[in-house]
Amino acid sequence: MESFVNELKHLKIQFEDIKRATNTFDNTQIIGRGGFGKVYSGQLSHFKGRSMVAIKCLDRKYGQGDLEFWKEITTLNRFTHENLITLLGFCIEGDQMILVYEHASKESLDRHLSSTNFTWRQRLKTCIGAARGLSFVHDAQAGTNERIIHRDIKSANILLDANWNAKISDLGLSKIAPINQQHTVLFTNAVGTPGYCDPSYMITYRLTKESDVYSFGVVLFEVLCGGLCIEYINDRFEFMVPMWKQSYKQNKLQGIVFDYLKKQIDPTSLKTYADIAFRCLQESPKKRPTMADVVKELETALEYQELYEGVKLTEDFKRMLSTASGNLNYGSESELKKLLLKGILTNNGKTWLSCNKNGDHCEMISIAACLTSTANESPHYITSPDYSSRFTVGCYEPFGAKFKTHFRTQFLSPRIAYTVNLVFKNKSKSQYIGLKYKLKGELSDSYSYLSDEREDGWLTAELYQFTSEQETVDLEIWFYTEFCPTLLIEGIEFLPLKKVEHEMLTDGKVDMQPISDDETYWEQKLPIDYEDMIKRSKDSMQWKTKEELYSILCKGFLISYGEEWFYLANNGKKCLLLPARATLEEDRWEWKPEPETRFEEVANCLFDTFGIFCKFSSKLLSPQTTYAAFLVYKLPDDYKSVDQPPPVQVVDEDSDSDSDSDSDSDSYSKEVYNIFLRTPQTPVISWNEKEEKTYKPSSRPNIKGLPKQRSDGWMEVQVHEFQTRANIKMISTCLNLSSNDMSLKGVIVLGVEFRPV
Repeated sequence: MESFVNELKHLKIQFEDIKRATNTFDNTQIIGRGGFGKVYSGQLSHFKGRSMVAIKCLDRKYGQGDLEFWKEITTLNRFTHENLITLLGFCIEGDQMILVYEHASKESLDRHLSSTNFTWRQRLKTCIGAARGLSFVHDAQAGTNERIIHRDIKSANILLDANWNAKISDLGLSKIAPINQQHTVLFTNAVGTPGYCDPSYMITYRLTKESDVYSFGVVLFEVLCGGLCIEYINDRFEFMVPMWKQSYKQNKLQGIVFDYLKKQIDPTSLKTYADIAFRCLQESPKKRPTMADVVKELETALEYQELYEGVKLTEDFKRMLSTASGNLNYGSESELKKLLLKGILTNNGKTWLSCNKNGDHCEMISIAACLTSTANESPHYITSPDYSSRFTVGCYEPFGAKFKTHFRTQFLSPRIAYTVNLVFKNKSKSQYIGLKYKLKGELSDSYSYLSDEREDGWLTAELYQFTSEQETVDLEIWFYTEFCPTLLIEGIEFLPLKKVEHEMLTDGKVDMQPISDDETYWEQKLPIDYEDMIKRSKDSMQWKTKEELYSILCKGFLISYGEEWFYLANNGKKCLLLPARATLEEDRWEWKPEPETRFEEVANCLFDTFGIFCKFSSKLLSPQTTYAAFLVYKLPDDYKSVDQPPPVQVVDEDSDSDSDSDSDSDSYSKEVYNIFLRTPQTPVISWNEKEEKTYKPSSRPNIKGLPKQRSDGWMEVQVHEFQTRANIKMISTCLNLSSNDMSLKGVIVLGVEFRPV
């Protein structure tokens, strides 16, 4: 019992705090009544901070007591999910039994069923969220062999936050059951709410997760029909489920759909939604879907609805369809849109056409349709299940040779920013490709060093960006693949350019922020040895409250006689910034005073290459945590002027240090990877030949080796990643950085920062 109490210690809230939050349970703060009794709203401090909360007070006359109270606490403490209501605390003093939850500002779903402000798309998203929450509790949870059966799923127990996100509540009646047990024990009395209860459960009293599925099916029909499953008609209550099911079977759904929704709903979305809702209401539990199946079908219904609302079919689409290779199988406008979103073959199987959710056209041309000259007399094409292509001819294998392409688009959207991509597979499995190419009429070569993996498993290398002036674009490009001989090329792709927001870093600092009055919360965030870290400080520090202490630790301070900078991340993990002098070889650098920096000194590289070498106590980082090491630097002007700077190779000299082998160390293979000190640039095609060639930061790929701009004016790039262990006393890093195509001379280094990732 003592361990149980300790486990819940962070949830305990004082009764006096609850009285203050509710203004001594003022009736004006009542927001509803639950299975326990009255529910109040109020501002309250808890283990996650201070926020508006819902305070539920137990009233024993409603038939629930200690068992349900403690079950709700233990269940929500053990099982947490974004679509389950979050338990923020409880109070048990005298005869007072109170639960404190996150506040759902839009209250319960049943209150919005007939609202004309609750759109069909919002309803779908709400249902998906509730289905995900229920699917979560039905699945075996990590570290356990148990699932939860809710037993009282209904629209009144699905709460909504300000963004209409669903939160399943009222787990006091739930049953925790072994995952491998089909049924729980027999009950002498069935529980739940009339109208929502599974008929087979009411007869057999045998509880299964399929009983929850039935209840959720009732909720789905309520959302569709805009009303509760029980209505008061002709002086008596009538259950609506039999009529709803009959309307579905007779294909008369329009007769029961909420009038306000009829003009909004895409027919295919409606059919997909109604099909899964009806399957939930099958009399035989074995014929009902799992909640995972329900989530999948609801997501499909939402996808159809979003296509119906977002993608507009134009005359261009009809012209695209007229060039399709083979018959297209679709039964509605939204199915056609989904087909176009995926893509279709046109132009006798030589072109792949698709559109994005904005309706912008995407076009990919088979390499076989645009290959005009190769180093081989007959191009070598590969067709394989491992390299399954959209085009029957398969992938072209250049064997590292020079080859020429000439291609002309047919269906580009006008006035849209496009990126031109090479689509391929890489047999070497590396993101680094080192591709050289040249557009007809250009005097200088361009380079693409990295590839980006798409959702379909293919890789793309960004070649150019341009803004379309018309549907057709005629381009000739030479490719030189001697540095990447393992490519298998599928085609050339024209893809509408996505907007990329540039990320700004906070260099490890956090602003002063309000802190919970509950000190238990801050004790959970503070490292166990925080007092030892304070003692390492270069300067004497004083604080009066935990708030001031936490602020000091988050802001950071110099330790080890001013030779290191220590701070806490937002999650309480330790972070460390080492100065250049602690990580670089002194005789290979020019040391310059920089009073505005933390260490008042920076290093200027004097050679073409350099190494990072450091060793420090493991106590300065949190144990059993994945950390990244970031080089903090600035670039010389000559490096900034290069349009397409090459990558820097990083060799991890310690990558074999954990090996248990007794063989000679020279036989170990060291880890080698590539980073960029400047974001790769993509050449921009201008249709005015007099304009100077320009470049834009590459919109892809999003990888760890790309640099980022810090808010303190410095740059940083991740150069290493490692896992801290509890049994290691010292942490060491040994890296060598070099570039085959460019010197690193003139790079200015502030230091190396270690942060959790």
